[in-house]
Amino acid sequence: MKKCRDCGIEVSESAVSCPKCGAIYPYKEKWDGFGFEYKSKTTIFGLPLIHISFKYKGFAPVPAKGIIAIGQFGVGVINISQFGIGIISLSQITASIYAVCQIGVAYSLIAQLGLYWDKGFGQIVISLKELLRYIR
Repeated sequence: MKKCRDCGIEVSESAVSCPKCGAIYPYKEKWDGFGFEYKSKTTIFGLPLIHISFKYKGFAPVPAKGIIAIGQFGVGVINISQFGIGIISLSQITASIYAVCQIGVAYSLIAQLGLYWDKGFGQIVISLKELLRYIR
């Protein structure tokens, strides 16, 4: 038995959560979450050059934030993710300037379903300029 790092009650070393406060793996002195995360030591404008995150803290995903962001959720200049925001994005769902995606909003894109400002290619892609004309 060990003390819970958050509330101090005695808990088993095999406990997944604290019965009093709900802390995950309460017997561990420090718990940083499930999954994988990597941040390069090299930074540009305070952002890591590469941030890869397939990690959860508690039940919340940790987004990848970097010049090159790779993960389930990502924000970066170059973004490779399931859901993301970036300048150049390869994602399932994205908002970016240039995108290759399943669903997206971008200046230019290749998408299955998307809104674009300049150029768009794919199954159902609609010019935002034309869409705004119809709304007026």
